[in-house]
Amino acid sequence: MMPVRVLAVASEVYPIVKTGGLADVAGALPIALKAHAVEMRTLMPGYPEVMRLVSGAEEIRRWPDYFGGPGRLLAGAHDGLDLFVLDVPHLYARPGNPYVTAEGVDWPDNGVRFAALSRVAADIGHGLVPAFVPDIVHAHDWQAGLAPAYLHYDNRPRPGTVMTIHNMAYQGKFAPELISAIGLPWSSLDVNGLEYFGGISFLKAGLQFADRITTVSPTYAREIQSDEGGMGLGGLLRARAGALSGILNGIDIAVWNPQADSHIAYRFSAEDLAFRAANKAVLQQQFNLDSADEAPLLGVISRLSWQKGLDLLLEAIPTILGEGMQLALLGSGDRDLQDRYQAAARANPGRIGVVIGYDEILAHLIQAGSDALIVPSRFEPCGLTQLCALRYGAVPIVSRVGGLEDTIVDIGEADASGRDATGFKFAPVTADALAGTLRKANTAFHDKLTWRRLQRNGLATDVSWRNRAGDYAALYRSLIESRRA
Repeated sequence: MMPVRVLAVASEVYPIVKTGGLADVAGALPIALKAHAVEMRTLMPGYPEVMRLVSGAEEIRRWPDYFGGPGRLLAGAHDGLDLFVLDVPHLYARPGNPYVTAEGVDWPDNGVRFAALSRVAADIGHGLVPAFVPDIVHAHDWQAGLAPAYLHYDNRPRPGTVMTIHNMAYQGKFAPELISAIGLPWSSLDVNGLEYFGGISFLKAGLQFADRITTVSPTYAREIQSDEGGMGLGGLLRARAGALSGILNGIDIAVWNPQADSHIAYRFSAEDLAFRAANKAVLQQQFNLDSADEAPLLGVISRLSWQKGLDLLLEAIPTILGEGMQLALLGSGDRDLQDRYQAAARANPGRIGVVIGYDEILAHLIQAGSDALIVPSRFEPCGLTQLCALRYGAVPIVSRVGGLEDTIVDIGEADASGRDATGFKFAPVTADALAGTLRKANTAFHDKLTWRRLQRNGLATDVSWRNRAGDYAALYRSLIESRRA
């Protein structure tokens, strides 16, 4: 295979910094690509935790004034990942979340912070680091969306560019006056450039100027070309449909491995699921639920938001209780939803357990001990929790959107699809449809042969990055060949 060099640009990378699925992809894809002769190095901001983990990294470049203060470009490695780190303390040396203050408000200079990241990405694309001149610059989400724009407006020979959308809801929108502060020409403030409803959008910049656009599932690639799914950018994506493709995410099957998972109480394999019952008992204890093996235990690991459909699940609680089910929920987000779930737990002790926040150990235990995992999203680009559920024998109950549609085979569709059933899907995305599917799942749960078959089919599903990484490698090579032609 022709060797390929790719510079990935991401605002978060697991296991270094993570707020969502973007980090999982940015952390797993480079390692999976090694088997496909793709050398990927990832550029990320020098947040405090990043600087701690790459201490001793080599200084590649120093600037006395980089977007308003001194800065450095470092090269280092962590946990198998080859990294470039943009160390600009006045932009990134801040505690907590990479994007928001302790009060949950966006940092007011986010436009400059992530323009700086994209600018150095473009410079690396032009050869700033002679030892690593990439064939492709691969930008992830709006935080890296200006990289293709800088490469375009530099008007110099450049590498190919790929833009990946992880979630259309986050578009990096700023006032038009930012143009001069980030070093782009005023001519870019145009409908065929960055202009977006009177302001500018970093995501639109990437979609406008990248050679190829990907998103994280085939169904989501179709959904975002609609006016509703495109959230203001559907027309642009329809115009660029020939450059757009959907490639499913995978998960790191070394991290999510029930046979070797140190976070769960009892390890188990696909061949012997007996220890799932022991994990269920521990999970019930952790969430103060009644010890009842015959009660179907529903798990949720999610941001509490309208997008994730967690208001619909609240409306379905009477069905959960009426069907003799239990609910263990781990998540945080919308304050009203948090309060309502906590109230439901207080009103139904032993039946509903809620932990507000995120806990990696609990997340693994929910996958290993719950009988079913619920993902009722109104839209979902790919979704990762349902892939982890398949890996752990928790049967997914999901809405028919985005990657949920692509990754789960409904129990009623298995024969028609030619694939084995792995879970339950519902549509439309309403509380009534969810409640009906919960009743159907409860009936299946009490048919032990049917339920065990669903579990084993899920465990046999390939949720790794192996094939997905091959799709990215093929995309890169196709782009390189088309540019040479």
